[in-house]
Amino acid sequence: QVQLVESGGGSVQSGGSLRLSCAASAYPYSMHCMGWFRQAPGKEREGVAVIDSTSTSGYADSVKGRFTISQDNAKNTAYLQMNSLKPEDTAMYYCAADQRSCTVVEGTGFAFMGQGTQVTVSS
Repeated sequence: QVQLVESGGGSVQSGGSLRLSCAASAYPYSMHCMGWFRQAPGKEREGVAVIDSTSTSGYADSVKGRFTISQDNAKNTAYLQMNSLKPEDTAMYYCAADQRSCTVVEGTGFAFMGQGTQVTVSS
């Protein structure tokens, strides 16, 4: 069974940085689309960033220029470098992955999602 293991969350002050990691364990096939979502208390879950196996990436407007998604295809691992963090970035961050292309995932949703890692940014 696929497990997505997230790490790297924590508490930082406004303007600080964090790097999240997500590893897809026990999965023999390549994840062709990986992404990050976040959900703050009382708010709907929102997509943060997505990347495909050609390293083509996309970002939510709220994080463009501050967050960078990357991946290591050989390790089925995705990363989210978060710089210039703001209090409004505070949320539970979830990793998502799928063996299918991001084009397909866009219409169906991700097949796999992690348990989440908390990011708290204080002012």
